[in-house]
Amino acid sequence: MDTQTETELRQRIVEIGRLIHQKGMVAAGDGNLSVRLDRDRLLVTPTGFSKGFLEADQLIVVDLNGEKVSPQFGKWRDLKPSSEIRIHLECYRQRANVHAVIHAHPPMTIACTRAGVSLAKCTLPEVLYDLGTIPTAPYATPASPEGPLAVRELVKKYDAIVLDRHGTVTVGATLWEAYMRLERVEHSAQVTLAAQQALNGPPALLPPEAIEKIAAMRQTVFAQMGRDVCAECNACPVSERHVSRQRASGTPDLSRLEALIEAEVRRAIAN
Repeated sequence: MDTQTETELRQRIVEIGRLIHQKGMVAAGDGNLSVRLDRDRLLVTPTGFSKGFLEADQLIVVDLNGEKVSPQFGKWRDLKPSSEIRIHLECYRQRANVHAVIHAHPPMTIACTRAGVSLAKCTLPEVLYDLGTIPTAPYATPASPEGPLAVRELVKKYDAIVLDRHGTVTVGATLWEAYMRLERVEHSAQVTLAAQQALNGPPALLPPEAIEKIAAMRQTVFAQMGRDVCAECNACPVSERHVSRQRASGTPDLSRLEALIEAEVRRAIAN
């Protein structure tokens, strides 16, 4: 959880907003960020502003119903909360350990939804360890009551969600953690699309033994965090299906590959 002051959190939202904009993960007035100030209040970005050019005093304080509780005077008194505040509120309602939410429009991730390419597959070890798999929520009209319904069940189990044709929602204990998860999703989309184009088809899953190792590492970390060690990352069912297929065709010696994958995951964790 962020233990920073409101002034520090305002500056952090401005910094991350600029970073998201510089990396091309939002355009124009797209995207929105929020962070919990205390049990009853959130700090959120205003609607209609580029996230690359926000000022700290433009951010708005709202209650858990999305109603403004900021002072109704001064230069920015007429600003309104982001139109996607409903999705943020739903994330906070469903997860007590969520203290920050970022909604962005990363282009490669959106391209995956347009191309029918799912990120909910065990192909990259860092993604499997950090996020499990990345589900895609059904299409919902932007800024409508459909948005919270689309993420309601998924956010209980996942820290990163793709919104069909509309971007991503990532959550975390801090703004930085939510941002890092956004980066992870977009990087996964870039690699997946590049591999699919090169192969002229979907990339292969990680070997089942490698999936099991990473899933076990993930479960250990979850247990230390006090989270459900069986949070649905889909690794187990994917591994079981993959094992069945490999047994039918003969299972190769994967010990060297497993060692390489484990080394790569440990390197990613250390960084």
